[in-house]
Amino acid sequence: MLKNTSLQYGNHTCISYNKRPLVPRGSFVLGRFHGIISREKADELLGGVEGAYILRESQRQPGCYTLALRFGNQTLNYRLFYDGKHFVGEKRFESIHDLVTDGLITLYIETKASEYISKMTTNPIYEHIGYATLLREKVSRRLSRSKNESRKASVTNEEHTAVEKISSLVRRAALTHNDNHFNYEKTHNFKVHTFRGPHWCEYCANFMWGLIAQGVRCSDCGLNVHKQCSKHVPNDCQPDLKRIKKVYCCDLTTLVKAHNTQRPMVVDICIREIEARGLKSEGLYRVSGFTEHIEDVKMAFDRDGEKADISANIYPDINIITGALKLYFRDLPIPVITYDTYSKFIEAAKISNADERLEAVHEVLMLLPPAHYETLRYLMIHLKKVTMNEKDNFMNAENLGIVFGPTLMRPPEDSTLTTLHDMRYQKLIVQILIENEDVLF
Repeated sequence: MLKNTSLQYGNHTCISYNKRPLVPRGSFVLGRFHGIISREKADELLGGVEGAYILRESQRQPGCYTLALRFGNQTLNYRLFYDGKHFVGEKRFESIHDLVTDGLITLYIETKASEYISKMTTNPIYEHIGYATLLREKVSRRLSRSKNESRKASVTNEEHTAVEKISSLVRRAALTHNDNHFNYEKTHNFKVHTFRGPHWCEYCANFMWGLIAQGVRCSDCGLNVHKQCSKHVPNDCQPDLKRIKKVYCCDLTTLVKAHNTQRPMVVDICIREIEARGLKSEGLYRVSGFTEHIEDVKMAFDRDGEKADISANIYPDINIITGALKLYFRDLPIPVITYDTYSKFIEAAKISNADERLEAVHEVLMLLPPAHYETLRYLMIHLKKVTMNEKDNFMNAENLGIVFGPTLMRPPEDSTLTTLHDMRYQKLIVQILIENEDVLF
């Protein structure tokens, strides 16, 4: 008979048996284990010791492995997996001991404070030192920055006239447009995060428990909250420039809010340069610039932001600037014409009656997020100017629709067949937007 050993780890006991190493099966590699035994046998071996655990191969499902853990005067059995780290749920651990430690903490908290936890997210009790304070501080800094920077201040005075009243749990103040359309609301980009040392939720101000993955952090603004609380946090993310690592491939709304501008500065800077020296250039937007030079412009924006130099002294070929602008739109994780509105625009394009089609397009435009709407509006005004120089550049609304259709809108599913089928409708939508920009926007 094999002799067992009982090892104490913190407040829980690990019972292991001196048997052969586990032979890898599929993706499960758990080191040494005790063998194939039943749940009843595992319960007997644990001997009623709170916090004790053993690893076993399932008797009912050979090849599957189970963590048997004693907690609350009962033996709990969890299906155990391994993909380089051990896990029974979302969290992954370097060792079984860490997994058990974290599990015991979570079980204890959820058992002893379940009623309190359920109230945490719906009725935060530390609003004066938690989320509300953070909200006020960030809004204060944001408004102060706006006043101190003349360029941003002019935008604020022109397009944003009201700041919503700050309440403790509703939302951070947002700069709004006169007609309330430009409400640059943004959801938080929460990702599971491991906090080193004690940490408190910035929504409910309660302790974030566990060894790893205790909560989630917004990668755009840095807000740290419980995973449960993240479901209740308003869509009031205020991205921090220090966290925005690049300009291209960055979510459009995130970039706009981080720089406190109406539109992505890439769009403004490129369009100003194109209108200053390129409106009469033959094949504008159709002719491609050198790929290497376009990549240089991209790198300049990513590195220098609004200070990037794209003047004629550096890039005399205007097609490099048009190529960089088109590349910016193509690289957006969510297209200017969003995935959510794509099918509605396509359906609108299929309407045969011109007046009804125009009305349908206008209705879908109103569904775009404000930053996307404003960017599209500004681009269409520019492209209308391009068509006004058609005698020189040979680019009319239809030609520009061919260029910008697949650049501004992509189907939600990555389907070549769908893309090919929808190309004529994509072209038509952009053509309609250009020809009717004064009516639609």
